Amino acid sequence: MTDTSLKARLQHDLHDAMRAKDKLRSGTLRMVLTSITNAEVAGDEARELDDDEVLKVVAKEAKKRKEAATAFRDARRPELADTEDAELAVLEGYLPAQLGDDDLRAIVERAIATSGATGMAQMGLVMKAAQGEVAGRADGGRVAAIVKQVLSGG
Repeated sequence: MTDTSLKARLQHDLHDAMRAKDKLRSGTLRMVLTSITNAEVAGDEARELDDDEVLKVVAKEAKKRKEAATAFRDARRPELADTEDAELAVLEGYLPAQLGDDDLRAIVERAIATSGATGMAQMGLVMKAAQGEVAGRADGGRVAAIVKQVLSGG
């Protein structure tokens, strides 16, 4: 682990992007830092987010970009989808490497074995166990799809 927090790295990279006049990168980093600040002041009292919480905010923003790009493509607005994809690429630079399907399936199978799940009724239990090990390295929808597939004998 480095000495600087993820939030500090984002702020530093924002300053670099501004100096380089990189509008897309600086706009994307400004947006994610605003989301982090909003998360810090949400609730009863303001607090500093730790790296795991900052990572969750970045992942949430990345998911929004992915969904928006899909919606724009479905609406036949490829130029807007391309902007969302470019912002997503910036955000992915701060996320842990995503798990491949084989790795994800192995995690799900371990979660099923340790939880003793035998069918779809225990899907929530398996999801909870699997998400703990996945830790932001795969979208929840992908995890759920593999859990369903394995639990239904696939």
